[in-house]
Amino acid sequence: MNKVIYTGGLLLCLLALGGCRSNSESDHRHEHETEGEHEHEGHGDEIIFHKEKAEAAGIEVSTVKSGTFYQVLQTSGEIMAAQGDEKTLVASVSGIVSFQTKIVEGMKVGAGSMLLRLSSNNIADGDPVQKAKVAYETSQKEFNRMQVLVKSKIVSEKEFNTARQNYETAKISYESLASGHSRYGQAIQAPLSGYIKNILVKEGDYVSTGQPLMQISQNRRLFLQAEISEKDYAHLPHITTARFKTAYNPKVYSLNELNGKLLSFGKSTNGSSYFIPVTFEFDNRGDVVPGSYVEVYLQSSPIENTIAIPRSALTEEQGIYYVYLQLDEEGYAKQEVTLGTDNGEFVQITSGLKNGDRLVTKGAMHIKLASASNAIPAHSHEH
Repeated sequence: MNKVIYTGGLLLCLLALGGCRSNSESDHRHEHETEGEHEHEGHGDEIIFHKEKAEAAGIEVSTVKSGTFYQVLQTSGEIMAAQGDEKTLVASVSGIVSFQTKIVEGMKVGAGSMLLRLSSNNIADGDPVQKAKVAYETSQKEFNRMQVLVKSKIVSEKEFNTARQNYETAKISYESLASGHSRYGQAIQAPLSGYIKNILVKEGDYVSTGQPLMQISQNRRLFLQAEISEKDYAHLPHITTARFKTAYNPKVYSLNELNGKLLSFGKSTNGSSYFIPVTFEFDNRGDVVPGSYVEVYLQSSPIENTIAIPRSALTEEQGIYYVYLQLDEEGYAKQEVTLGTDNGEFVQITSGLKNGDRLVTKGAMHIKLASASNAIPAHSHEH
C-alpha cells in the first residue's frame, strides 16, 4: 500500500518498495519525535527503550549460542548432616540438668567448652560418683588382700583373678565418672567444635545415665538425599550431579561448585515408599541448614546442540512464555518461546530462538513494562 504525506503543498508518494523521502519530511518527523513514538522501519511491533534508560535499568543482552545441555529430573530432597560430622551428647550419670551459660540452638561451641552439669545432690539413689569411689576403694582393698593370700596358696588363682577383675572394672568406672566431677555435679563438655543442632533437655530436667542431652554438628560436609519416581529408574545410571534450591534462599546451588560428589543411589524401593533415594555429599559454605527440604534438579544425559537461556530472561503471560530480543541499540521485540528441560538456573528452549539472536538476559521485566506503555496510541505525525 502506498503511504501519502502532504507537506507544504508538495505531494510525496512513498512506495512500499523503492519509495523516496524528501529532506523536508525527514526534518519534520525528527522535530516532532518523542519518547515512545520513535519509528523504526521494518518492525511494526518494535518496543523502544532508549539507551540511557536501559543502562539505568541494568538491561543486559547476550548473543544466543547453542551448546550442550543436560536432561534434568526435577524432584524434592532433604539436606542432612554427613556421617562423622555430628555428635550426640549423652548423660554420663543420672542427675538434674543445670546449664552453665545461655545455650540456644545454632550457637557455636568449641571443643571442650562447658555446656551443662548434672547434679546428683539430694537424689535418693545418692551421688553415683561417690558410690563408684566406694566400690573402687573396696575392690582395691580386696585385690591387695588377695595378692598376699594367693602367694600363700590360701586362695585359689581363680578367686584372685576374680578380685583383680572387680578391681579393674571399679577403677575404670570411677575414673570415668570422676573426670569433670566437682561438688557442683558432673560436667558435660562439647566433644568437638561446631554448632548446637538440637537441645533435647531443659533446665531442671532429671536425666538417667545414657539419655541424650543435645546434638552438635560441625556442618563441614552435608548430604543431599533426593528421591525419584520409579518411572525414572532408567535415568539413574546417567545421573552425575545435581543443583538444589532451598525454601529460604532463591539462590540455586550447584554441587559442582560445592565440591560435591555422587555417593550412591538405591537399587530398590521399600515397602512404605515408591521412590528411589539418590545421595550426594558436598561442602557446606555456611548458608545451608541441615534438616531442610529442598527442590532438587538431578543432571542426567547430555543434550547436544541445544539452546539454553537463564531463567531471568523469561516472562510469562497466562501460561505462555516470552523473551525479548534486541533489534538495534534502542529497539526490542517480544518473542514467544517453548520451554524444555529446566535445571533451576537455565532452561532449554525447543522453539522460538536461533543462534545469533540478541537476547535480553537481565531486566526483561523493564522491557515488558515499556511494551505496555508503547501500546497506548500516540499522536500521529502523518498529515
